[in-house]
Amino acid sequence: MEKVNEKVNRQIQTNLPQKKFSAGAISASVWQNSGQKDGKEFEYASLSLERCYKDKEGNWQHTSTLRVADLPKAVVVLSKAYEFLVLREKAEAQ
Repeated sequence: MEKVNEKVNRQIQTNLPQKKFSAGAISASVWQNSGQKDGKEFEYASLSLERCYKDKEGNWQHTSTLRVADLPKAVVVLSKAYEFLVLREKAEAQ
């Protein structure tokens, strides 16, 4: 378990997602977070979903707003992120 904690600490310090799943312009990122409740520290995962696009000037932008045509790709990346989290949880439990 120590190696997992070291990896999580490095990711938190560099503020990078633990894993990123992309389909075209749509991506889901898995983030590892830590919190404290009743004086006890705990870790939990969260997800961010975004669409990348180029603006009129040709600069890349990011938004959490999706178009109807983006929904199938959002389903794919969210399913992959969920699968990653479930399999990771199962592996950690063994």
